[in-house]
Amino acid sequence: MRERPVEHDGRADERDKRKLRREFLTVRSRLPEGVVREAGDALAERALELPELARADAVAAYVSVGSEPGTLALLDALRARGVRVLLPALLPDNDLDWGEYAGPDSLARVQHGGKMALFEPSGARLGPDAVTDADVVLLPGLAVDTRGMRLGRGGGSYDRVLARLERAGAHPALVVLLYDAEVVAQVPAEAHDRPVHAVVTPSGVRRFTSA
Repeated sequence: MRERPVEHDGRADERDKRKLRREFLTVRSRLPEGVVREAGDALAERALELPELARADAVAAYVSVGSEPGTLALLDALRARGVRVLLPALLPDNDLDWGEYAGPDSLARVQHGGKMALFEPSGARLGPDAVTDADVVLLPGLAVDTRGMRLGRGGGSYDRVLARLERAGAHPALVVLLYDAEVVAQVPAEAHDRPVHAVVTPSGVRRFTSA
């Protein structure tokens, strides 16, 4: 695990976050397709062992893109269990709307300006507050540390999701999906950052008590 200095200055934290994001994205970009595919299958197997997912009626998830740890196998397995799977649709202000996953044919590839293309639900939109009905929220990320603090991509979409859950008094299990090497000693954290309950990697599950 890499050691990171503890930062207390918000601007320094954000600079460190940007640097770390570049590092992790560079490593991901070099992963062979076969490794990404195998990691997705292993992630699905490990995640389905979580008791929180076993008893969930509704799960908010996302469709992986590029070299992100694959999620499609997990989405299909959850749907086969009868779980209601909610997927995000990016709004112009970087907030997230939600729609229901009804299989691979229910996804549409959407290009958001100069950002990467995303796969989003093509059916009816349920509104940003739909996420508050989820028993588990699966979060994308680039790293997580031993406190459960997650390093996201920096767009702020999931910061809004977490704030919305807090305002609604909703307390779903928060789980981030990563590669094994992306569980590190410490990532920079700001006052608004919230820890997750668990991380799932291809080799297993790690839980955090600070969430």
